[in-house]
Amino acid sequence: MTQPTDNWREHRLRLRTALWLAEIGLPVLPLREGKLPVGNCPACSGSACGDRPHMKAAGPCQCPAPCHGWAAATTDRGVLTSPAWATAWRQAGAIAYHPGGARLTVVDLDNPDAVAWAHQNLPATKAVATTRGEHWLYRGAMQSTNGVRPGVDIKSSMSYARWYGPGTGPIVALPDIVRALAVKESASRPVSHAISVPTVADGGQCRHRTPAFLERGIAMAEQSITAAQSAIHSNVYRVFLAVLSTHGRCGCLTETHVERLFTAAHAKGESTRHCTAAWANARTALGL
Repeated sequence: MTQPTDNWREHRLRLRTALWLAEIGLPVLPLREGKLPVGNCPACSGSACGDRPHMKAAGPCQCPAPCHGWAAATTDRGVLTSPAWATAWRQAGAIAYHPGGARLTVVDLDNPDAVAWAHQNLPATKAVATTRGEHWLYRGAMQSTNGVRPGVDIKSSMSYARWYGPGTGPIVALPDIVRALAVKESASRPVSHAISVPTVADGGQCRHRTPAFLERGIAMAEQSITAAQSAIHSNVYRVFLAVLSTHGRCGCLTETHVERLFTAAHAKGESTRHCTAAWANARTALGL
């Protein structure tokens, strides 16, 4: 009796792994050699089909083949084992999954320096070893952005990540500092240099905090900015977000308080434009 070939074994193993991933809620798809998605079929080539409903250029396409890259990822066992996907699995070089479809975010650390930076700046979470670095997984989805800093990409919505294994450690909630990495300078909306802070009817008196509490909080914020050794822009945004989340609605912040934060950021090399954009983005994130 002829023994199965190595390629047949690998095909069965990939498909079995893909079905297990789908069962635990990860939308999956096959990757061909070079870690690329399977190419579109002739009917879908060049977006002639109008694309899939859940793509950025949403369209009516319901192609049964694994077309349209990350948008083809699915947890449907019937689709994964269908004849239309069979050839793709036989030729697959790896498995990928759509993090955003499972409400996950992958911070792709592409080299040892990026991994070292993550250990110093990001909350510890589930880590998966890759061929060149690590994937750090967080619970929660966000926009995908490449090149947020040297060797660091963010893969979540409208993106795929290669499956390297289950990894180690508990997965934690997506932190604001990772969301802040995706706020590129070019995406910052133009704002005036005037600083806007909320007010209340009683003349700006904070109803639930004492002056000493506010002073201590501003001093700690200044210290946090001053102590940052890397990812300064992200750290400044995170500090602004923390200050506004505590005092952004009660009216106790004054121009003097905000100027103190800006001054600390200036001392770390942040321009007034960057500070103003970070402040505006933090207010927007909190709905202020």
